[in-house]
Amino acid sequence: LQAGRHEFPFTFQLPETLATSFEGKHGSVRYWVKAKLHRPWSTVKKAKKEFTVIEPIDINTPALLAPQAGAKEKLARAWYCNRGQVSVTAKIDRKGYTPGEVIPIFAEIDNCTSRAVVPKAAIIQTQTFIARGTKKQKKSVVTSIVGDSIAAGKREVWHGRALKIPPVGPSILQCRIIQVEYSLKVCVDIPGTSKLLLELPLVIGTIPLHPFGSRTSSVSSQYSVNLDWLSSIPEQPEAPPEYSAVVSSPEAEQSLAPPCRSELGGILEGPFFAYIQEFRFRPPPLYSEVTNPP
Repeated sequence: LQAGRHEFPFTFQLPETLATSFEGKHGSVRYWVKAKLHRPWSTVKKAKKEFTVIEPIDINTPALLAPQAGAKEKLARAWYCNRGQVSVTAKIDRKGYTPGEVIPIFAEIDNCTSRAVVPKAAIIQTQTFIARGTKKQKKSVVTSIVGDSIAAGKREVWHGRALKIPPVGPSILQCRIIQVEYSLKVCVDIPGTSKLLLELPLVIGTIPLHPFGSRTSSVSSQYSVNLDWLSSIPEQPEAPPEYSAVVSSPEAEQSLAPPCRSELGGILEGPFFAYIQEFRFRPPPLYSEVTNPP
């Protein structure tokens, strides 16, 4: 090259199977571009630029639009004395959601014990790291709500109790060594015994629900995810509370409410994070659809 400024527009096609950028306790998923300039009369000059990858997860699919429901019951005992039974049934309208959406929780809690109980609900993130046949997990509470106390012998009904999803990273389900999964846990604090826990699976996606529902899932899935909603990534985001600090074991469970900011243990490092500070959803692309009569 002669003296002066030279520009070379390199282009790379990313594979469709790349996992979402992620920074976790025991591992991370990072991407960057490297460039080298070889100079025969001097050392090699290097440059490195990191970038973020978001794997598209379209929640407009039958599997993620299916309702999720469950039921559980527990016999409250104290000093070998039967204090009655607590039961809970819960349902959410679908499995897939995107950050910023509100999950309406429909639940019934029957308190047939002799003491008051307290219902709670929380979104739990589970990070799974797999290497050399060994598996490690980290669980944390993303967000939670606390219901009103239910007196002895009474029933509480949630008619779509709202639980808003904060800015969190999407689920990572197809990576061979790192997985990020979410679940909705509805629990009942029972004095004198362990909690009653009911867990419903969740998938946090990147392509929001189409206004016309599942009929257009085939159309919306043709479009790649719009990354404009990733307007900014914080340099030092807050780490969520440790799962062990809130739900460590059936005997040591205390509360699903996340601790205050002063109690958070650490700050994630690196340029990519599972928690996104700001997001915006844009309207879906224009399309046409013809529905044939039966």
